[in-house]
Amino acid sequence: MTREVKMKPVIKKLLWMFPIAIALALPGADGQAFKCGDEMISTGDSRASVLLKCGKPNHKDSYGATRSKRGRPGIEKWYYNCGKGDFIYVLTFENGVLKSEETEGRGSGKSNCLGK
Repeated sequence: MTREVKMKPVIKKLLWMFPIAIALALPGADGQAFKCGDEMISTGDSRASVLLKCGKPNHKDSYGATRSKRGRPGIEKWYYNCGKGDFIYVLTFENGVLKSEETEGRGSGKSNCLGK
């Protein structure tokens, strides 16, 4: 003889919402996680480290000085086209240190990203 366990409606809602909350808290598979081969790129990495892990970017933009002059940060944006079915990743460096990673639309053609 089986016994049916009755749960309060609030507990049922919490049990249903918990996995959703966990899934939303975790970063997405492509959510600002740029990977070159087996190497993960993270904020705080140096330009030299990213260059060794990822190779040369497809394009670079520089704003201001490449080194800090008179308190103004040197800003560089490196663009990596990871090909059809992936993204164009934009890595922003301030004074040689990676500050942010973004995507700028879908990539096209052959991937120029190491390990992809």
